[in-house]
Amino acid sequence: MTAKTIERPAPSGTATPPRRRRRPRGEGLSTVLIHLELVLVAAVVIFPLLWVVGASLSPGDGLGEVSPFPSEATVDHYVNLFTETAYGRWYLNSLYVAVLNMAGSVVLAAVCGFVFSRVKFKGRKAGLLSILILQMFPAFLAAIAVYMLFLNFGLLDSLTGLALVSIAGALPYNIWLMKGYTDNLPASLDEAAAIDGAGRLTIFVKIILPLMRPMLTFVAITQFTLPWMDFILPRLVLQSADKQTVALGLFNMISSEYANSYTTFAAGAVVLALPITILYIVLQRYLVTGASAGAEKG
Repeated sequence: MTAKTIERPAPSGTATPPRRRRRPRGEGLSTVLIHLELVLVAAVVIFPLLWVVGASLSPGDGLGEVSPFPSEATVDHYVNLFTETAYGRWYLNSLYVAVLNMAGSVVLAAVCGFVFSRVKFKGRKAGLLSILILQMFPAFLAAIAVYMLFLNFGLLDSLTGLALVSIAGALPYNIWLMKGYTDNLPASLDEAAAIDGAGRLTIFVKIILPLMRPMLTFVAITQFTLPWMDFILPRLVLQSADKQTVALGLFNMISSEYANSYTTFAAGAVVLALPITILYIVLQRYLVTGASAGAEKG
């Protein structure tokens, strides 16, 4: 007779070893391909940055002997940038326009997005349709109209006027962006606050606005970046040398037929990227927190 094997239960307190999950066939190959793709994309993005930084540290003015890793690095171009040009003035002008554009865009986008999403009023659909139509046209098509408006209202050669037109140009997109985000917030929050006696302003400031933080952060970063890098609009409305932005100043530095300060231009481009990098590092935690909160809520 064959003895039957009796399986005894594991003693209490003894952990059962987990079973190893078998990897599907081809999963290892797909992982390798994904990592290879990421490495290639990173190389394509990082190499131009290394080349610009290397050019800013290379001796001389031409680009003939520039390399990402110069053998004789120097910071003379950064020193010349602030001592022999008006780069500091250009930098402050660009910073003023970018900060004003960022602040105005965030405030108007938040308020208008809340109003179009939560408030029912006459002409709401017509207003949204008008904003959508305005969003379809490129900004440069309104160049002549912007110039005439600036001329009639005395805003030519004004940094504040440049910031105002930048805010207005990006407002349709920002309104639709904030409206779509606010539509996904539960209306029960508004109803519960209204039952407790809160008005629309209180609901917006204390309930909806904190929930808008991730999208407001995105708007702040993009609206700081756009005028910081813009060239066409400042070229159109700014005329004085002391009102030039960084984009105009750097362009004039190398636009002359006999100009060859390309390494100094590269140094200016590196310094130009610093505020955007710092702003993203400071604000990225709000983007990550907002994405995580949305995932947990879903």
